[in-house]
Amino acid sequence: MKTVPCSRRRLGRMGLFSRKKKNDRDSKKDEAAPDEPVAGAQSPDAPDAAGDGTSEAAPEHPDAANASADEAPSVNISMTSFQGLGSTGGEAAPAQEREPAPTEQPAARPPLPGAPAAPPTQVETVPGLRDNALVRDALAALPEKPTGAQVMGVIRQMLQGHLYLRVQGDARKTLSEGGQVTFGVAKAGDKDYMMVFSSGAALRDAVKADGDTQTSAVAQPTPALVRHLLSGTFAGIIVDNYSNQRRAVLPREIVEKAFDQADSELRLKSLLAQPRDADTPGKISEVLAQKPPVWVAVGEVNNDAEESEQKKFGIAEARLADGTRLLQVFSHPLEVVALGRPEKAMPLAVDKIAKMLKDHPQLGGLLIDPAGPLMTLTRDELAPVIAIAE
Repeated sequence: MKTVPCSRRRLGRMGLFSRKKKNDRDSKKDEAAPDEPVAGAQSPDAPDAAGDGTSEAAPEHPDAANASADEAPSVNISMTSFQGLGSTGGEAAPAQEREPAPTEQPAARPPLPGAPAAPPTQVETVPGLRDNALVRDALAALPEKPTGAQVMGVIRQMLQGHLYLRVQGDARKTLSEGGQVTFGVAKAGDKDYMMVFSSGAALRDAVKADGDTQTSAVAQPTPALVRHLLSGTFAGIIVDNYSNQRRAVLPREIVEKAFDQADSELRLKSLLAQPRDADTPGKISEVLAQKPPVWVAVGEVNNDAEESEQKKFGIAEARLADGTRLLQVFSHPLEVVALGRPEKAMPLAVDKIAKMLKDHPQLGGLLIDPAGPLMTLTRDELAPVIAIAE
């Protein structure tokens, strides 16, 4: 077993961590002992990312061997994974004019792993530390030797929420005093990798593996972590390095490409990842009315036509059991890839979606991210969006 040396990287005042004044904090919580292995620190930029309290994750076997990056599911993922997603072809036919597509079409690329229609309801594996449940579950589903598509599925689920950094000492106390913190960096040869964690269980695995109880955990929004990754010379990210099969090495280039195409605030996907309540449809509709970047799936609808004929394109729809037609909308091009269908992702402004809904009352609403977690919105629930076209 090849052990990856782990070093510590100092974080300067680069805006990665938000600091509160001492008098804004609970004095009892600021006095948490620094030798508690995993301390959850809630980030103001990631609401509900972690509890305000301190949760122990004591190592059961302090002498456990250090994890190796060579053992992690590292897959050579070429940039061609992202080629062909954009579509600049002919005009897409309005939804009601779309001709039926052939019933049998070969998939242009392997599908990415799907997810249940509803987001996970188990959001903590260590009390007080809120997991990024989608990333946690995507890692848990990886086989011993994952394919490139399966690792891309992990990146798809990273496009929301928060991840944890494991830092030296008591992060809450250090930050409240205006100090600097250091976080773990894995070295593989001459390359450095950021180490991040998806859950309380993954942090507990880390303490169990190296026996270092003088650490704590800081939750950070995933976009902030990626920005820090790209501002430095890191070769990529290792997620849950100490969790045996349930970990992944994500190359810098692929992470950068995925986040370049994403909404900078990951608003839509973040809402879809949260446990549902009666207000969820309204919240998603309000976010759509803010006009985040979204995509539709576009494919040819006259594949049997002569070569001389002009190609026609249609936008993918879905039909409910009662026949209701729903326009399929996606929060990121990877959500289209996840379906494994031959359509390509095409960006479409929310203004145009609003106009389609207004002009075509036979459209019953939207189906967002059908690869899961998904959400269907009725015309009534989409009133703030339709109002854009009025």
